Amino acid sequence: MLGLKKLALGLASITALGAFASFSYAQQQAPPLSVKKLADDVYWTQGGAGGNTGIIIGKDGVIVVDAKTTADSAKQVLAEIAKLTPKPVTTVIITHSDADHVNGLAAYPTGLTIISAEGCKKEMEASASSRNPAPQDHLPTKTVDKKETDTINGEKLVLIHTAPAHTSGDLQVFLPEQKIVFTGDVIAANQAFTLIHAEKNGSSEGWVETVKVLTGLKADTFVPGHGDLQTKADVQARLDSVAARREQIKTLIAEGKTLPEIKQQLGEVDPPAGAPGPAFPSFTVVVYNELVKKS
Repeated sequence: MLGLKKLALGLASITALGAFASFSYAQQQAPPLSVKKLADDVYWTQGGAGGNTGIIIGKDGVIVVDAKTTADSAKQVLAEIAKLTPKPVTTVIITHSDADHVNGLAAYPTGLTIISAEGCKKEMEASASSRNPAPQDHLPTKTVDKKETDTINGEKLVLIHTAPAHTSGDLQVFLPEQKIVFTGDVIAANQAFTLIHAEKNGSSEGWVETVKVLTGLKADTFVPGHGDLQTKADVQARLDSVAARREQIKTLIAEGKTLPEIKQQLGEVDPPAGAPGPAFPSFTVVVYNELVKKS
């Protein structure tokens, strides 16, 4: 079992390999890009190489939430935006540092305002020596510490960073007037529980804290980092499920169970060697390591 101390020591190499795996898998699996309306002047895209993308058309320009994996996929998004409005993209908000959300920034002109949490910027900088680095000429120009209310291009936005969760630098974008939240991968509808990047100092405890904040927002629609739209009830159900599984693992650790025993009791089967997709530690492994380190 690889302890958290060893994970920390191997951060650079693990991050590089994980980013490359995510990049390759996303390219292989990318479905066609589609654009869907959420509200007047607010859209989201599903498909293409990378996570879901938000499009907010403001008074003087366009705000994009997340930038896809590849320059080609990002260009497809930009082409779709041009069909919606002649206004230029002036701002890109990045929800976290994973390659499938940031590497498409390479297709955007320089000089944009790029907003992220501070941890996200640091992780993008740290990826410079990896096999699949974030575009170093498109690093965030503004960072958010905790919670910040801004008006960008005439649109009111609440930018929220609560705690390390999926990564150390997660950021959610809340449109209070439209009651829409872009969650990034803190919510990913295609995951049974949730993916925590321990190699990026993500935290299951922080994830629970973060999602409690999201369920407290006066929002009706949640755009996840991957998968279909979620309602508040969907997000609450995921929070309940993840929190319950975390408590179950905590109880089993207190009973002296080993990690293999916990996996067996939870019915968790490791994927076969060579299975497609990035191989990150499971939620059970991450929670086990977190709690054992604390004890």
